[in-house]
Amino acid sequence: MLNHFINGLLLGLAYVAPIGMQNLYVINTALKSGRLRAYQVALITIIFDITLALSCFFGIGLILDKLPGLRSFILAAGSLVILYIGVGLLRSRPSVSRNIPVDEPLLKVAAACFTVTWFNPQAIIDGTLLLGGFRATLPAASANLFIMGVAAASIIWFTSLATLVSYFRNMIGVKTLRIINILCGTVIIYFGLKLVYGLISSIHI
Repeated sequence: MLNHFINGLLLGLAYVAPIGMQNLYVINTALKSGRLRAYQVALITIIFDITLALSCFFGIGLILDKLPGLRSFILAAGSLVILYIGVGLLRSRPSVSRNIPVDEPLLKVAAACFTVTWFNPQAIIDGTLLLGGFRATLPAASANLFIMGVAAASIIWFTSLATLVSYFRNMIGVKTLRIINILCGTVIIYFGLKLVYGLISSIHI
C-alpha cells in the first residue's frame, strides 16, 4: 500500500516542481523579501495547490463512479496530456522574472496566488486529466494514499523551494531551473507511459 503513497509523492513532485507562476511567486518572494514572508507565500501556495489537486482527483472520481464507461477515455486522455506535459518540459527554456510584485500586502498576494491556481483553465484541465487518469487505475482503498502523497509533495516542494532560494539566492539561475524541468519532464513521461500500459492492460482484460 505504501507504494501508492510514494507514487503519488513522485508524481506530485514532478508536476508541481516545473517553473510556473506558482513557483515564480515563491522564488521571487524568497529573492526579494525575508524568510518569514517567503514561508507565508509558500503556505498560501500550498493551500491553493492542494485544494485544486483534491478537487481534480475526487471530482473525477465522482464522475467515474456514475459513468464507469468513461474510464478508458480518461486513461487515454490523461496519458496523452501527461506525455505532452513531459515533452514540453524537456523542450522548455525557463527563466526567472524578477518583475512579479511580492511587496504587496499579504492578502493581495494571496488573491494573486488564488487567481494563478484556480483561474487557470489549463491547470484545471491538466490536473483533472493527470490525476483523473491515475484515479481511474486505483482501487478505492489506495486512492486516499495516492492523493496524500500528492499533497505531501506540494508541502515538501514549496517549503523546500522557499528555504533553498532564501539561503542560496545568488546561485538560482536559468541553468538550475532548466535542470529541474528536465528531471520533472522525465518523471512525468514515465508516469504517462505507466498510464498507457494501464490502458492497454484494461483493453486486453
